[in-house]
Amino acid sequence: MKKIKNSDYIELLEIIEEVRSKMKKGEYEGCKEMMNNALQKYPHAPEPHNLYGLVLEGQGEHVLAMKHFRAAWALDPTYLPARYNLNSYGSFGNSNKGAFLEEDCPKLEECNLSKY
Repeated sequence: MKKIKNSDYIELLEIIEEVRSKMKKGEYEGCKEMMNNALQKYPHAPEPHNLYGLVLEGQGEHVLAMKHFRAAWALDPTYLPARYNLNSYGSFGNSNKGAFLEEDCPKLEECNLSKY
């Protein structure tokens, strides 16, 4: 896992909040364009892949979304939102809103992620 600079992390946090806002408005195409740019700029960061997975899930592209969640987890196995989204969206009867940030994830014991 490659570490990113603080200024890059701040930019990623801004992208996360902008994508969350656009998704609430149903502006998925704008999100996809942002994700493509973020994936190019931060190819070793898990955040863009996790976000892209959330955008794709929002559009009903479940299989492709899961691939992006897995890519985020592979880039950083400690990145909790990717683990949470993989577990949650991979379960039957999912009513998940998705985890954009670690604050969006319930405690490990509440979502049964401690076994991973």
